[in-house]
Order: sequence, then C-alpha cells, then structure tokens
Amino acid sequence: MEHIYQYIWIIPLLPLPVTMSIGFGLLFVPTTTKNIRRIWAFYSVLFLSIAMIFSANLSIQQINGSFIYEYIWSWTINNDFSLEFGYLIDPLTSIMLILITTVGITVLIYSDNYMSHDQGYLRFFAYMSFFNASMLGLVISSNLIQIYIFWELVGMCSYLLIGFWFTRPIAASACQKAFVTNRVGDFGLLLGILGFYWMTGSLEFRDLFETFNRLIHNNEVNSLFATLCAFLLFLGAVAKSAQFPLHVWLPDAMEGPTPISALIHAATMVAAGIFLVARLFPLFTVIPYIMNLISLIGLITLLLGATFALAQRDIKRTLAYSTMSQLGYIMLALGIGSYRAALFHLITHAYSKALLFLGSGSIIHSMEPIVGYSPDKSQNMALMGGLTKYVPITKITFFLGTLSLCGIPPLACFWSKDEILNDSWLYSPIFAIIAFFTAGLTAFYMFRIYLLTFEGYLHVHLKNYSGIQSSSLYSISLWGKETTELVKRNLLLSVTNSNVSVTNSNESFSVFSKNIYKFDENVINQMQYFITFGKKYTSVYPHESDNTMIFPLLVLVLFTLFVGLIGIPFGEGVMNLDLLSKWLAPPENFFHTDAHDWYEFIINAIYSVSIAYFGISVAFLFYGSVYSSFQNLDLINSFVKMGSKRILLDPVVNVIYNWSYNRGYMDLFYTKVLTRSIRELAQFISFFDRYIIDGIINSIGIYNFFIGEWFKYIGGGRISSYLFLYLSYVSIFLLIFLSL
Repeated sequence: MEHIYQYIWIIPLLPLPVTMSIGFGLLFVPTTTKNIRRIWAFYSVLFLSIAMIFSANLSIQQINGSFIYEYIWSWTINNDFSLEFGYLIDPLTSIMLILITTVGITVLIYSDNYMSHDQGYLRFFAYMSFFNASMLGLVISSNLIQIYIFWELVGMCSYLLIGFWFTRPIAASACQKAFVTNRVGDFGLLLGILGFYWMTGSLEFRDLFETFNRLIHNNEVNSLFATLCAFLLFLGAVAKSAQFPLHVWLPDAMEGPTPISALIHAATMVAAGIFLVARLFPLFTVIPYIMNLISLIGLITLLLGATFALAQRDIKRTLAYSTMSQLGYIMLALGIGSYRAALFHLITHAYSKALLFLGSGSIIHSMEPIVGYSPDKSQNMALMGGLTKYVPITKITFFLGTLSLCGIPPLACFWSKDEILNDSWLYSPIFAIIAFFTAGLTAFYMFRIYLLTFEGYLHVHLKNYSGIQSSSLYSISLWGKETTELVKRNLLLSVTNSNVSVTNSNESFSVFSKNIYKFDENVINQMQYFITFGKKYTSVYPHESDNTMIFPLLVLVLFTLFVGLIGIPFGEGVMNLDLLSKWLAPPENFFHTDAHDWYEFIINAIYSVSIAYFGISVAFLFYGSVYSSFQNLDLINSFVKMGSKRILLDPVVNVIYNWSYNRGYMDLFYTKVLTRSIRELAQFISFFDRYIIDGIINSIGIYNFFIGEWFKYIGGGRISSYLFLYLSYVSIFLLIFLSL
C-alpha cells in the first residue's frame, strides 16, 4: 500500500509530455506537428485519464484507510535553513485530484470539437495540459513555498488562456486585468508565507500548524502580527477565488474560449483559493478575527455575485457571477467552521457549473454561424430564445444543471447548499437570512438564463422557407466590402431556385435582384448554411452540437445527478451514505454530527426549497409566458431588453436593475479612484523627478560648467603669473585680517 503512495509524484508530471511535445514540434517540425494536430487532443485525454486512474485508486485507499501520507526530500540545505519538497496525501488532496482530473478530461474531449476550426488549436491544448499539471502539483504540495510556486504557474496559465485570442483588444485587456488583480493577492500571499516562516521557522504544514498553535496557546507571539500574517495568506485566496473586493477579474475572464471558462473559472483555478483556506484551516481556526473575516467576505461575495447576475446579458458573464456567488457560499462555510459542508459544496458546484459552462458553449457554438463570429452577439441572451427544438440535448442537460444550482432536490447542489444554509443559521441568524435570500436570487437568475435561451420565441428571425420551419438569422451587415464576381456567382448558385429574404432592421434584399450588392463576407457565410431537400430549403443552424461535445455534457449530468449521494447527511442505520463524514476529519467542525433525523432534515430543507421555487416563479413571471404574451409592458421590457434606457415604473426596481447591469459600479470605482489616481500620482512623480530632482542636479552641473569655463581663461600656464596671483591673494587676506 505504501508502495503506491511513493509514486504519487508522477500524477502532476503526466500532462507535461503533451505540452513539451507540442512546443518542440512547433519549434522544429511545425508542418508535421500541425498536420497531426488532432492526435495531441487524444494524448492530452489519455495522460490525464491515467492521472485520474491514479487519483481514483488513491481516493479508494483514503476511504478505506483514512490515513495521511507525506513524502519529503531536501532540495537545498544551507546552515540552519533547509528547503524541502514533497507531497502530502490526505482526503483534501484526494478530493481535489478527482475533481481536477474528471472535469479536465470532459473539458478536453469537449475542446477537441469546439476548438477544431481555431488556428490556435495546438497552442490551446499545450496551455491546457500545462495548466492541469500545475493545478495537480498545487494540490499535492506539502509546504507553503511549493504551493506558491505552483500557485504562480496556475496564474500564468490563466493569463495565457484568458488572453488566448490576444488579437482581440478586449481579450488582451481581460487577461491583463486578471493578471494584475491576482498579483495583489499573490504579493500578500508571499508576505504571509515569509511572516509565518519568521514566526515558526518552518514551511511544512504539519510543523507549521503544531508550532503556531503552541505559540498562540503559550502567548509567545504577538497576536496582532500573527493576525496580519494570516490575513495576508487569506488575501491570496481572495484574489484567486474571486472574492470581494478582488472579484473584478472573473467576469472579464470570460473572453477566453468557453472550455477554459468551464475548467479554470468553474471547477479548478477558482477552487485553488478555497483549497488554500481549507489546507490552512487548522491555522485560521486559532485566530477568531480571521475566521470572522473569512465568513464576512464570503457573505458579501455571495450576495454581490447574485445581484450582479440579475441583469447581465452575456450568458457566460452571468454564469461567472454565479460562480462568484457560489464560491462565496463555500467561503462562508469555511469561515463559520463548517469544513465538511464547504468541501461538499465545492464538489457539487464544480460538476454542476462545468456542465452549465459547457452547455453555454454548445449554445454559443450553434448561434455563431447565425449572428456572426462575435462574442457580443453569439453570447448575448437577448438574441437567443426558442432554442429548445434545435438543441434538445443541450437544453435538457442545461436544465438539470440549472435545477442543481438552484438547490432543487434530489440534485447534487441541494444537499451541500442546504447544509451550508442550516449551519449558517446556527452561526448567525443574520448571516442565514442573507444566505437564504441569495438562494432565492440564484434561482431567479439561473432560470432567467434558461428561459431567455431556450423558451419563448426566437429573438432574431429567419423567415420560413417553403413552409418547412422557422429558423433564426441575424444579419450583421448587408453592406460591406465589394466581393469578387466569382464569390458572387457562387453565392447565387448556392441558393438557386430559392426565395431567400434576409432582414436587417427595415432593410431587405433579394438574391434574385439584378442589382449588384456589396455583400459582407459574414452574409456569404450565412447563405452557405442553407441546404436543399428536393425543391424545399431549410436552415442548418441553429442545430445540436456534435457527439464529442454532447458526450461530456452527458457525463457531467451523471455527476450532477449522483455526486450528492456521497454527502447525504445520514450516517447510521440502513442509509449509511455519508461517506464524507467518514473521510473528512477536520481539526474542528462546529456543526456537523454523525447522524441526522429525517424529520429534522426535511423541515430544514422546506425553507430553502421554498425560497428556490419562489425565485423560479418570479423568473417565470418576468421571462416565461407573461413575457411572451405581454410584450409592451414597460416593466417586462426593461428587464428583457437589456441595456435599454427605459425608465421602470418602480424606482426601486430601476435602482436594482442599474446596480446589477453596471456590476455595482465597482469597475467604474476602480477605474476612477484607483487607476486614474495611480496614473495621476505617477505623472506627478514623473514631473517631480524630471523637473525638480533632475533640475537641481542639472543646475549644479551647469553652474560647475560656467565656473570651469571662467577659470580656464585665468590659467595661462606661466608660473610667474601663478606666483603673482598667489601673492596678491595672500596680501589681500593679510590686510583684511590686520584690519579686523
């Protein structure tokens, strides 16, 4: 058994061969590497699958044995300082390994089709494999300095993946924003690591916890300094897990490809901050102020994330704010000491949110040929609607993920979120009321996404061709660059004998017109998506995604349906299902007990489920049948026509809508107060340095220059003249001295 544990270090190394092979291949044999590019996706999945098998075997051993294994070797030794590297295997590590590998495999399979037509296909898989390796190395780290190294590697991969389409200015700005925001947290994390090393003399977790607890117990360390160092450690988690106030990078990170959003910003990278707090839980629990701060930050984050998601029009940004809110729930649970519930929700949320993000990618994939290859349009829920009959499998999987995130039993997130809500009530009724209220908001904005996307009618219209079906076509621009005669001829041939009409506002054109139009290339691409069946013509898009994109959705649906069974809080009798309680043994767990009564559990669950159903009902009121029937209601239009300048009938609702749509004005605050202030300060310092500091130095130089110029004419090189001047100066000095 111990023999197996000795080779766990192989797990983070398994994805690296793909990254290295792609890199060397593109450097030395680029043509061959590009020609066999689809093979690298297979190897990415293969190596990560091997890592998953190792992780699953490790988890089984952990469940059966429930012991901790640590393997350490010295990297450098200098006098009293010894830097050691190694790996630590415990239930927390096992949970994260399973989470990273399973979600990673589904995302890689999905990405093979999603990115197949992208020029950066090879670069994408190189980045993804390197990210997986970095994240796996992070979770098995045995000390703080090793965590910090992999922490920075994860951040670097995130920077590269968010800015994957770096030729788009908005994507380049988004990756820079994520990088700079995370640098704030990373700098705090580094200072915190140095502070704890100064206090305890160790970076290894076991020695660090034992020494620090002894120092606190014996009052041998300054409590203010210890609290400050713990806060700095927590600051790293705040930035990485998008907690208030360093959450502003997460929605902009959606500028990367959708698989990246699913892997990094739903299941893995944002979970790194949660993992750090959970790993350092024994350290934080002995500092009450830090625990209170963690719970407060989590509470603020979950509420802000939910309110920001209410009126967003970009489907991925809405899901990003949902991620922010759910991570706030997990941080709240850690802050109130509900360690088990926090990790339970980390598991259930990761699978459900990965399912939702990949589902949104399937939607975007079907919308892009219709509205053009523009994220502003293909991700805009205002241009969707009525997609149920075109993407039925995506619709079902997205619906189940939505129900899970809303906390509807018996899906996965219900069990974990309900436990957090109950524990928060035991901790503080005020915290519980806010958490319950946010649960209702979650149900509202999640069903808002679902209804705007799949139900109702198509928000962009494609006229019914030959009575076959109604489809959707959004014309970007009918008047663009002049095309060649050959392209025009091909366009006309592709729709011969059809009566196609494309609308854009109040303008229309007919393919059979004798006038020569300057077609935009996107319109030509759209026309080529019409296919013939005899003499009848219909639109290919929108349509269901390919099997390689559907298969990961179905796998994640299974996790969403059944992963909650591992944490059903009943540990006695026939229903011996609570594996997490047997597996997880945190230093302190203030709320969870080994057994629960069914009656008590059902009574507690009624409140959370009722609030969720209330939020769903309100969503149906605004975006369901009422929206379809009463299109002219000001209140409805103000919420549906996102970004409009209509004045709501209710000023309170108007304030809420503006607050949500403008993301709480926090980006504006950072831009005006922080960014501009720093720039103005930098400009002032530059002016002071250039004209004051440099001015003084340059003035001294100019003064010496003129003095030297004057003196060079005095010295003629004749000794007699020097003696005469010398005697003259001495005589004048003596006369002055004698006169005084």
